Amino acid sequence: MLEDGRAFRGEAYGAPGTAFGEVVFNTSMTGYQEVLTDPSYSGQIVTMTYPLIGNYGVNAQDEESAGPQVAGWVMHEAPPVYSNWRAAESLDDYLKRHNVVAITGVDTRALTRHIRSLGAMRGAVSSADVDPEALLEQIRAQPQMEGLDLACGVSTDARYTVPAAGDARFRVLAYDFGVKSHSLKLLAEKGCEITVLPAETPTEEILAAGADGLFVSNGPGDPEAVGHALTAIRELAGQGTPVFGICLGHQLIARAFGAETYKLKYGHRGGNHPVRRLSDGAVEITAQNHGFAVRGDEEGIPGAPALRVTHMNLNDGTVEGLEHRERPVFSVQYHPEAAPGPHDSRYLFDRFVDEMARRPAAAKRDA
Repeated sequence: MLEDGRAFRGEAYGAPGTAFGEVVFNTSMTGYQEVLTDPSYSGQIVTMTYPLIGNYGVNAQDEESAGPQVAGWVMHEAPPVYSNWRAAESLDDYLKRHNVVAITGVDTRALTRHIRSLGAMRGAVSSADVDPEALLEQIRAQPQMEGLDLACGVSTDARYTVPAAGDARFRVLAYDFGVKSHSLKLLAEKGCEITVLPAETPTEEILAAGADGLFVSNGPGDPEAVGHALTAIRELAGQGTPVFGICLGHQLIARAFGAETYKLKYGHRGGNHPVRRLSDGAVEITAQNHGFAVRGDEEGIPGAPALRVTHMNLNDGTVEGLEHRERPVFSVQYHPEAAPGPHDSRYLFDRFVDEMARRPAAAKRDA
């Protein structure tokens, strides 16, 4: 049921009960386990537009965090059997084990068209025998996504270290606002020893660490509600430390230098979004998951003259990438780790490493 009163019926799946959240849709054809475990989906009920979900089961290797992060799960058809050489259990058993309320048999085309027309909205998935009017009242009592700081709820409670794969060439701090494990894996493979920091780590601790670079992760919620990271981003950038942000991290970097963010009507979620790179006109097919964007266009970012636009979304013209005009700071709205999704944008991790290699301290340690 959605907050405007429209209801979609199906069959109970996963755990029994009632779940509340913002109802959104994802157009990815595969990678449902990575979607389920992406912390950026915290507080959201995810509708998968591809009709058949669960046919290859789930496994421990494809998780992007410790377990499912979605508030609820909606799909059109659940296969009666699953088959894959890596599969450890069925999607249904996995959702039950992690207490995720889900529904199958829903007309997901109608639901998606409804959200596209009217925008993402609050809703509920319920397998209980509930009174529709009472459920609608509960839905409308839920908080709006605007103004919510959900990042602190999915961030690590204590710092931890991810060792480099091989010799450690660089020491990287990763601001965890809901970081995906695949991002850390790609950095480690490029010789980075990563210290993952809780979202509310004081700026003084970050500045005192003396790292070669700062990675600002993806995450859920409204970037306007995550103001505690902006000072650290500005201070490190001012010292010449390379800073790389994705998704929420992109929005926070933009806000750190004076830009504004706003909520999209229904967001971008899927693995096939075309983005044009302004430097050479190349088009990257990208994986995306966000409901907010940076205000601006190809000509620039209002309020942030120090930033230039590097990437634009070809579907709706929203800003997809930024870089600082003088400092080694850059960011993208999409997910270059692409789990799931195409690998067109993984060069951005190489750019981050190249920026760190140019710093005198890092270059000396690498030698």
